[in-house]
Amino acid sequence: MHQTSTSLARQPFAQAADDYQTARKLELAPASRAKEKQLLVQLRASFKQEPLKRITAQRIIEYRAWRAERNVRPATLNAELGILRRVMNRAHLWARVADDPDNPIRPLKEPETIGQALTEDDKQRLLKTAVMRPEWETAYLAATLCLNTTARGCELKGLQWVDVDLFDRIVTIRKSKTEAGVRAIPLTEVACSALARLRARAESFGPVDPAHYVFAAYGTRMTFNDTEIVGSKMVAFDPTRHVDSWRTAWRTLTKKAGLPGFRFHDLRHCAITSLAESGASDSTIMAIAGHVSRRMLERYSHVRMEAKRKAVEALSKGTGMGGYDTNRDTNSQVSGVRPN
Repeated sequence: MHQTSTSLARQPFAQAADDYQTARKLELAPASRAKEKQLLVQLRASFKQEPLKRITAQRIIEYRAWRAERNVRPATLNAELGILRRVMNRAHLWARVADDPDNPIRPLKEPETIGQALTEDDKQRLLKTAVMRPEWETAYLAATLCLNTTARGCELKGLQWVDVDLFDRIVTIRKSKTEAGVRAIPLTEVACSALARLRARAESFGPVDPAHYVFAAYGTRMTFNDTEIVGSKMVAFDPTRHVDSWRTAWRTLTKKAGLPGFRFHDLRHCAITSLAESGASDSTIMAIAGHVSRRMLERYSHVRMEAKRKAVEALSKGTGMGGYDTNRDTNSQVSGVRPN
């Protein structure tokens, strides 16, 4: 039954949030739906059964201040208020609170950083650390594929063997954050080796079906020596489900590698930076990486120009003008006087 904006405005926030999520099922990829669900957790806890029409600008500002006191980042706060805006917009209420002259709601300023890139030494140290322990194998193979394909973590988790062609060396991303993320990516030898290793791992548990996930769900049985892990064995392998997360392993190995706080998603930034430094055009980067924001492309254009500058500087080696004053020549031409 169609609901009017008046009836929607009377809804408790919890019910409005449920209806919003139901309406978004056909619009969003599973990973995006999961993210919105997470963003609603604190909003639900705060607004609970409060009718939408009673949520004021002051109330929203107080919520944001409460979250900020708990060291929540501006980007997360903006994302939470973004989903609150979309819930309230269904009842045509957001404009009333956002434009309150006494308490206008404006997005918080976010840091200018767009991701952290690793030096080549850092990258090699991270990968060498990742192979040290069996329990880090999945994180290591995922990192290798990200660095060689630009694929996001959610895209790797959604990969099925039907998407992988090791003969023609192509992987097809069919499930992404947006439609622009659907793409086919050529595979490097390193990426093929990582996928072959994942395939061998899957085959050790039984026949592999095209619908099985590349990063299949599994359980791990650890062997301890007092409190130290001395071995691990993969058990409860379920190729019909993808692995939930490699976050714990990632945090542990990045700390061990001397890179605490380095996010898995930053590997994608590293990969795209390498593409830009190779001289790849914006269209080529987008064809490989999928959706890249204008802000990101501008950053990579700068990286590309710096790479070109370093390259042409190499041309000047051994071609110096000796004692000849090139400034004198240039200045004379500007003033219209020929040098003697």
